[in-house]
Amino acid sequence: MQPRFLIYIILLMLPVLIAGSCGKKSTSPPPPPPPPSALVMVNAKLDNNDAQTANANYNIRTQVTIRFYFNNALDRSTVSSSLSLKENGSSTVSLNIAYENSDSTIAITATAPLKYLTRYIASTGSSLKSIKGGALLTANNITLITQIDSTDKFSLLSDNALLDLVQQQTFKYFWDYGHPVSGLARERSNATPETVTSGGSGFGIMAIPIGINRGFITRAQGLARMQTIVGFLKNTAQKFHGAFPHWLNGTTGVVIPFSQKDNGADLVETSYLMAGLLTARQYFNNGDAAETTLRNDINSLWNAVEWSWFRKSNENVLYWHWSPNYGWDMNHKIQGWNECLITYILAASSTTFGIPQAVYREGFARNGAMQNGNTYYGYQLPLGSAYGGPLFFAHYSFLGINPNGLTELYANYQTQVTNHTKINYEYCKANPLGYFGYSNLCWGLTASDVPNGYNANEPNNDMGVISPTAALSSFPYTPVESMNALKFFYYKLGDRMWKQYGFVDAISLKDVWFADSFLAIDQGPIIVMIENHRSGLIWNLLTSCPEIKNGMKNVLGFTAPYL
Repeated sequence: MQPRFLIYIILLMLPVLIAGSCGKKSTSPPPPPPPPSALVMVNAKLDNNDAQTANANYNIRTQVTIRFYFNNALDRSTVSSSLSLKENGSSTVSLNIAYENSDSTIAITATAPLKYLTRYIASTGSSLKSIKGGALLTANNITLITQIDSTDKFSLLSDNALLDLVQQQTFKYFWDYGHPVSGLARERSNATPETVTSGGSGFGIMAIPIGINRGFITRAQGLARMQTIVGFLKNTAQKFHGAFPHWLNGTTGVVIPFSQKDNGADLVETSYLMAGLLTARQYFNNGDAAETTLRNDINSLWNAVEWSWFRKSNENVLYWHWSPNYGWDMNHKIQGWNECLITYILAASSTTFGIPQAVYREGFARNGAMQNGNTYYGYQLPLGSAYGGPLFFAHYSFLGINPNGLTELYANYQTQVTNHTKINYEYCKANPLGYFGYSNLCWGLTASDVPNGYNANEPNNDMGVISPTAALSSFPYTPVESMNALKFFYYKLGDRMWKQYGFVDAISLKDVWFADSFLAIDQGPIIVMIENHRSGLIWNLLTSCPEIKNGMKNVLGFTAPYL
């Protein structure tokens, strides 16, 4: 065959060879299809309102509809096992489930109304899938707090009957729960029952004349309890230069340290105790042997307190603590403005170990540095820190000292305690931090238990905790606002916070938390200050002491109608 012919044949076959080669490539398998896009929750609503996922949602209806919105239609077979609504994150709630927006939205409702004022968590689990098989990218939780039940929990009472009830129920903390050996007040209801408190016992002693006058106990019963208390303080309890420790063992009288170095004298707690004892001395004024002996024993305790010794090295200030082991190591000067005015009043009133005016002026008043003068919520505050601090500053010293018409170089004390209370009230009413539950009906910041601890609650240190003692012990200053708070606590929240010794120590509606505790230093002022509002009884008793009149007027330079 000629070469020229072979070339011709090859040229004819070349397209066939090329085509065969291309056909071989087209037989490769096609690429896999892309995976289904992930399922994503794009929104959530509680009824018609957008739900927060990072924070709790408050004031939610008990028949709320919860909607979850997704970017794709859902595979219905995966929904029921992937959704949950749990009470307090644990008890599962039975649900009705509906589908909307071509199955891209699920709407859930509880088969029965939710409980009032309760925390629930609505969740979408990771097993939820779209109709295309896409898995939920991120599990979602929505926390909701249901609304307060506005119905009354107890039958309506007259205002006077309600005040009677509150005083009587709160009195039980000191009477029924008082220590069986010493008769003193236990520190709190949820701690070692042997721990009694000297200051809280002073408040409880003030409650005894109230209990007698209101008919809760007889005079004979009150006298017998006072004999037990005074006998224990005189003969059994440890004392240090006449002063008592913060805590004592109610059976043995031995110090229970408040902290490592606070295991000796506490002059401030001693002053609360002495104020109570002097109140009882003035009340039990009959001439019979029993009441005469009681008064004499109280005088021996009162006259033994070495107030002037607590100037340490004769300084013009009183010191709070002294320890037999650590001496003055705590080095805590008693300086105002705070709850310690009564300490200086009693020290100035002592006929055995008194202090001169200079100790008060330089030590407590700091030569006027305790003054404020600024205005908050329209109320000028004569003394103290911004917004006034916790409300117990307006209570403890004034359980027995009447602030009405009381003035001296640095302040009008009626203005001080009234405006401090109104500032606290207006702060809670304005609720600048947006805490659920704060209102003109639910107000009052002071030191109390808080979730997982204890805190000096006040506008500059506000954790969202309302302490009933704050508003209720302010009755003499804000009678209308305090009565409104009392009615709200009792009628609207009474199923949660009204217990065997009155109102629990504190509540936080934002946390749906109600303390299970009662504290002597919080229950006592409720009884005493309600009584001062109603009759002035304790004010009249303590300020009738000739030593108190002399100390306030002639030593410290105070003026008041009763001095």
